Amino acid sequence: MKILAIETSCDETSVAVLENDEVLVNLISSQEIHKKFGGVVPELSSRAHLQIVLPLVKSALKKSHIKKEEIDLVAATAGPGLIGALLVGLTFGKSFAYSINKPFFPVNHIEGHIFSGFLMDEKPEYPFLCLVVSGGHTLLLNGESPVKIFQLGSTIDDAAGEAFDKVSKLIGLGYPGGPNIEKQSKLGKDFIDFPIAKLNSKYDFSYSGLKTAVLRYYQDFTSHPENYKEVSINDIASSFQKAAVNALIEKLLLAISEKDFNSISVVGGVAANSLLQSKLKEIGDKKKIKIVIPALEYCGDNAAMIGLRAYQLFSEGLVYDYETNAFPSLHNNTFITKQ
Repeated sequence: MKILAIETSCDETSVAVLENDEVLVNLISSQEIHKKFGGVVPELSSRAHLQIVLPLVKSALKKSHIKKEEIDLVAATAGPGLIGALLVGLTFGKSFAYSINKPFFPVNHIEGHIFSGFLMDEKPEYPFLCLVVSGGHTLLLNGESPVKIFQLGSTIDDAAGEAFDKVSKLIGLGYPGGPNIEKQSKLGKDFIDFPIAKLNSKYDFSYSGLKTAVLRYYQDFTSHPENYKEVSINDIASSFQKAAVNALIEKLLLAISEKDFNSISVVGGVAANSLLQSKLKEIGDKKKIKIVIPALEYCGDNAAMIGLRAYQLFSEGLVYDYETNAFPSLHNNTFITKQ
């Protein structure tokens, strides 16, 4: 089965061609324009998707040596995400599928991330614990099968990636926050004791308190530099990163201590963080459990994971029509249920 997949949920336009679950081509066009605004501007994102989606589709088909008539299934992200951006890829995907008289599959963006580890040669094994850490979502999930996904916990405020972006902008490192903070952290020391939220709901996350603690520290740091002669911006970045990553690791360790899993998969943009990856390796070695982290190109938003998810749903016998609308929220058109 040859699949054409499109992802336009935020500020990356991506088109992929897969044969079953094997990626033939995965093209990603990132929108650099948002950097000068310190975050994604939805209207600019939608316009950029409109300009690049057709050229990317043509390029993906050419690079994969597949004609459009040979495509068996078309998939596109239906949400969650920016509604205008979603509409570009979703509408294009439905139109493309209709034009060649082939089935169309709307894919939940977060489900794409959840199963992105299955793009690797070494795949997760069911049941697997999945930690989703992206710019818009932080979720802890129990994946029992392609259509049985149980939510153990989620963020009650900022997502992990969102916290990285906001703190990075706050301390003058700019957007996107994840790569910038990680880069500067390697030049600093993590001796500042920023807090990790303690919640009544044991698997949930919170980053608002950590973000506020960094804000207060930075305000005093800039107002009274004479008191911080041994502290640099790099130290603040490194200390924030340590606290943000430890908050994730705490919940993950709690989950594997209370439930039985055959593997752990950590996905989303923050999964590319080297400190998080090193801590996960330690857990894997100590607990003797398989850890699966997608390759860098599959950590961020990409169409390969959308195509893979569509193939899984097709293999489960699901059928969709062309009437699917774009949706910005998480719990629409999804197999994720709260446990």
